[in-house]
Amino acid sequence: MTRHEQGSAASVALMLIAGGFIFLFAPTDALQGPVQRIFYLHVSAAIAAYGCFAVVLIGGVVYLWKENAAADRLARAAALVGLVFTTVTLVMGMIWAKPIWGTFWTWDARLTSTLVLWIIYAGYLMVRRLAEPGRQSARFAAVVGIFGFIDVPVVHFSVTWWRTQHPGPVVLNDALPPRMLVAFLITMACTLVLAAVMIAIRYRIEFLTDQAAEKVVAPIVAQTRAGDAR
Repeated sequence: MTRHEQGSAASVALMLIAGGFIFLFAPTDALQGPVQRIFYLHVSAAIAAYGCFAVVLIGGVVYLWKENAAADRLARAAALVGLVFTTVTLVMGMIWAKPIWGTFWTWDARLTSTLVLWIIYAGYLMVRRLAEPGRQSARFAAVVGIFGFIDVPVVHFSVTWWRTQHPGPVVLNDALPPRMLVAFLITMACTLVLAAVMIAIRYRIEFLTDQAAEKVVAPIVAQTRAGDAR
């Protein structure tokens, strides 16, 4: 097995372990009932998305500083994975909201700012796909990725900055019973490992894509230079 295959197998095994803690170890919430179990993956996916977008931020800064192609590839890979986890966060939140709030969606500050976050990085990926590959598009995307990260603290602190329907920071406020806290921490750790493996796999895809593009472009550039020399 390759390293990526080993990592994929390990991350799947860890997520199964996390599922066991969620459904078998953690007690059922007395107020919300079984739907509260969504919390463990919902919050973990949000934290994983934060981490991915932090990688996009760092990759963008490094690229603008040194024009390092590896940093640009890492940012592209992390942006896609972050968008996936943001989608999971939104979907899981909507599933939880229906029985608790009576609606799948309300323009709550955290929900709205999370949707804005999704739109920002979907736009980032659209820029990468539609723009002509090269230094200019990479620099522009890096700027979008850097400034887009501003919305991450807005999402995180929205429940304390504004009055919202969304629950407050229950983990930091020690509102979770010990078994629930253990289940959450294990799920979060497993989800972060999954995100890291997904970024590594996507980075490899981006690397192979860049290599293939260079093989196509290099002969064209050489032929053009030869024509100019004549």
